[in-house]
Amino acid sequence: MQQPRDFSLYGAVDLGARQAAAQRREQAAERSAKAGASGDGEASAFVIDVTEETFNTEVAARSRTTPVIVDLWADWCGPCKQLSPVLEKLADEAAGSWVLARIDVDANPRLAQAFQAQSIPMVVAIIGGQMVDAFLGAMPEAQVRQWLTQVLAVAEQLGVGSADGAPGAAPQAGPDALADAMPPGYAEAQAAMERGDLDAAASVLEKALAETPADPVLKSWLAQVNLIRRVGSYDETAARRAAAASPGDVGAQTRVADIELAAGRTEEAFDRLLGAIRRTSGEERDRARLHLLELFEIFPPDDPQVKKARGQLTALLF
Repeated sequence: MQQPRDFSLYGAVDLGARQAAAQRREQAAERSAKAGASGDGEASAFVIDVTEETFNTEVAARSRTTPVIVDLWADWCGPCKQLSPVLEKLADEAAGSWVLARIDVDANPRLAQAFQAQSIPMVVAIIGGQMVDAFLGAMPEAQVRQWLTQVLAVAEQLGVGSADGAPGAAPQAGPDALADAMPPGYAEAQAAMERGDLDAAASVLEKALAETPADPVLKSWLAQVNLIRRVGSYDETAARRAAAASPGDVGAQTRVADIELAAGRTEEAFDRLLGAIRRTSGEERDRARLHLLELFEIFPPDDPQVKKARGQLTALLF
């Protein structure tokens, strides 16, 4: 499956079995009409519903002066119902330093296709007319906040928006400004991930990390790319059967831990590897430890689940 340029897999929902575009448009139109008739939920000044007809104005053009965060969602998507209120709350708190643009993928299938949204919720940052970052799934609020902080830092580099929350002046930079503002290797890695070439993305990221080994973003991207590559090669049924039959088989436990993490079951994945470390010794124990540390790289260092697992790992090792 192709992935967005930067992504997380929490709670992603498969889009493959949705109804035809015409039916989806009709259903979404009916929902919008009912919501309008009932007067539910007055719209926030910082949250807008975007359609294929209004996208160029509300997202592409607006992003030249204000960062736009696009929320691709659907009424039937459970994780979307967890994430969208978080995004709306943060948009209101930001008071104009960025704008939330909501896109119903059922009503706007061409936009979903343009974003290569094979699963939702999908959240995309648009700055200066370019997609600069994205993630999949219902991330916790703390992680969304950190992601937004990083996005706004890029916006500031490009001269889009302003720190006090008011829209800034239109940037003088052209469409290629992002590539100039970002560290070497980022743009090339993003392009490879966007076209679904994970092997090329991994190669670029490995080269970039050799030059800047402490870069946390590059580390996170590479860990995510490697996770997707591994999970794509697994037979989940066989992996779970082997792990259940052999609790001390580190290879089997790491495969299932990967599958669990990719499905958004982060705590289960960490607990599984901590259990493998507890049950093994020597090289096998070190193998499980290193795999756990690699999974940690996917998350911000201050992620609560990572902090908890690191503490447990320290207790096991010392």
